[in-house]
Amino acid sequence: MDRLNNPARLMIVSDLDHTMVDHHDSENLSLLRFNALWEANYRHDSLLVFSTGRSPTLYKQLRKEKPMLTPDITIMSVGTEITYGNSMVPDNGWVQFLNQKWDKNIVMEETRKFPELKLQSETEQRPHKVSFYVDKDKARDVMRALSELLEKRGLDVKIIYSGGMDLDILSQGAGKGQALAYLLKKFKAEGKLPNNTLVCGDSGNDAELFSIPDVYGVMVSNAQEELLQWHAENAKNNPKIIHATERCASGIIQAIGQFSLGPNTSPRDLKCSSECKMEDTNPGHEIVKFYLFYERWRRAEVENSDQSLEKLKAVCYPSGVFIHPSGVERPLHDCISAMKNCYGDKRKSLRVWVDRVSSAQISSDTWLVKFDKWELSGEEWQCCMTTVILRSRAASLSDGFTWMHVHQTWLEGSGAKDQTNWLF
Repeated sequence: MDRLNNPARLMIVSDLDHTMVDHHDSENLSLLRFNALWEANYRHDSLLVFSTGRSPTLYKQLRKEKPMLTPDITIMSVGTEITYGNSMVPDNGWVQFLNQKWDKNIVMEETRKFPELKLQSETEQRPHKVSFYVDKDKARDVMRALSELLEKRGLDVKIIYSGGMDLDILSQGAGKGQALAYLLKKFKAEGKLPNNTLVCGDSGNDAELFSIPDVYGVMVSNAQEELLQWHAENAKNNPKIIHATERCASGIIQAIGQFSLGPNTSPRDLKCSSECKMEDTNPGHEIVKFYLFYERWRRAEVENSDQSLEKLKAVCYPSGVFIHPSGVERPLHDCISAMKNCYGDKRKSLRVWVDRVSSAQISSDTWLVKFDKWELSGEEWQCCMTTVILRSRAASLSDGFTWMHVHQTWLEGSGAKDQTNWLF
């Protein structure tokens, strides 16, 4: 909440499974496209919120399986838990709000009367959420009868059915929509209400997000019938809600452009870095562009020429230094020369992305940039916490930055550490 001093230019609030994350995309290309777009153009002045039905346990598991960015805020367990930042600090005010007219023990007692309900795993049972599986043809009758029983017991609950099988019983004040409304109220009280908010979803438990006043919304092309039906019945004439023609994260990118919320061309969609044009060049864009070239070089997707490497050397200070995660120091130009030997060495599997790019201007023309740089090759994940010093180049020479210094350290628990082949 405190990362930005001013209102966010854009706040994206997105479901994860089959919305931000496409489980049918083995290459994770749509997700990587979004990652590059966000870190290059939005991270420095916007907010990313993940809103998922997953519990913290399953959310953390997904982060180990997919190349996901770190959100500023995480809404989990169908809107019953709100946390902030990479350390996932809980919002205690939200917890107190949800305690009203809620008793998990009573919920468990009454649901035992319905043999149609099959309890989900223990990880999915949360302080303000009880979750079951139920067949689609039985769901409506069970929900109606259960709602009446719990009301007679003095509870105020919400029952949500989604995905054609998942039935969640929540505190009445909970839900993805209510969690977002709570956040917007907090932002407004602090004078930081985002200039624009885009909500993104694919299933029934995302419907509440689209009910929040004044937000833009995108139902990705692969949205489930239950959400499309809700839209037809409740928001068909709302011009701020669209059904994208693109799947998952690509649909989110499409919506950014269709609603004119900001840049929507991912650096990954450009054939070469020279095509990257921005009204205001920022360090995040420079970082993304550099590591995208690095990935393409090692995948043999750019021309193998001395000229390509000389162009890379031209953006590095002649006396610049790279400090390897092992602690070994090498001149930046030597590191670039060494790339000649690894052209195409990860032709099929290597993917590189950056996360949590943050920058601080430490002088009139110098920036200190910090970020996590990830490499995924096959089943092997590696991550380095990276610090870079960039210096703005004179407009008379060219736009962009000169790389002065790069320092990397291994992120604890990030995976195997290949000390010999690690470059940049």
